[in-house]
Amino acid sequence: MVRSDLMSTAEDVADQFLRVTKQYLPHLARLCLISTFLEDGIRMWFQWYEQRDYIEATWNCGYFLATCFVLLNLLGQLGGCVLILSRNFVQYACFGLFGIIALQTVAYSILWDLKFLMRNLALGGGLLLLLAESRSEGKSMFAGVPSMGESSPKQYMQLGGRVLLVLMFMTLLHFDTSFFSILQNMVGTALIILVAVGFKTKLAALTLVVWLFAINVYFNAFWTVPAYKPMHDFLKYDFFQTMSVIGGLLLVVALGPGGVSMDEKKKEW
Repeated sequence: MVRSDLMSTAEDVADQFLRVTKQYLPHLARLCLISTFLEDGIRMWFQWYEQRDYIEATWNCGYFLATCFVLLNLLGQLGGCVLILSRNFVQYACFGLFGIIALQTVAYSILWDLKFLMRNLALGGGLLLLLAESRSEGKSMFAGVPSMGESSPKQYMQLGGRVLLVLMFMTLLHFDTSFFSILQNMVGTALIILVAVGFKTKLAALTLVVWLFAINVYFNAFWTVPAYKPMHDFLKYDFFQTMSVIGGLLLVVALGPGGVSMDEKKKEW
């Protein structure tokens, strides 16, 4: 009974939050989601020579191809961010950013680093949710036209996005025997399962946003490390990747879990 009351109170608080922030939440979600691409595109500009020389030395591809790689990353990421924030050609921008993720996964040998691969897949999940949102906006233009129900591609994009976002949290699990780590792992695992299957989705996603933001600010405080130290760049990279996943979760909060979820099926029972 007490557990049920607590759950109801938590859902009421979440609903109140959504009512107050309904106008602004999708914009905040998109800004958070593209933050890692924005940061990386700017970094390509300021570290042009270092990035070009790294690619040229690693792949022995020559000056011209290495320069093309850096230029493609810079223009592709900054251009995609501008299009998404301005709500123009969002689907094309998302496909372009998918391509950038795939290109970087190969170029920086992320494919063989499980942690970074899972984080890149989580970024892809956020972009899937953004694609689903753009489909919703497209359909809203024909609000008066009868519909056969929610479009299947959109439903499965939302499902795929939710499942891929879960991969970010799997990289945060700590395998030690301290009480705090065990508690964190148990609570975090329960929440990511709820998001993945789409049960109490908005409440679970909102809780994960708060939890992940706190962890991000505490563990990835790159501003406390001098810029000349390599750790500064590592922490900065982790910080903005995590912010992008937070953006994906905020889209889950704003859009809901979609048709392929327990929350949606409960309405039919």
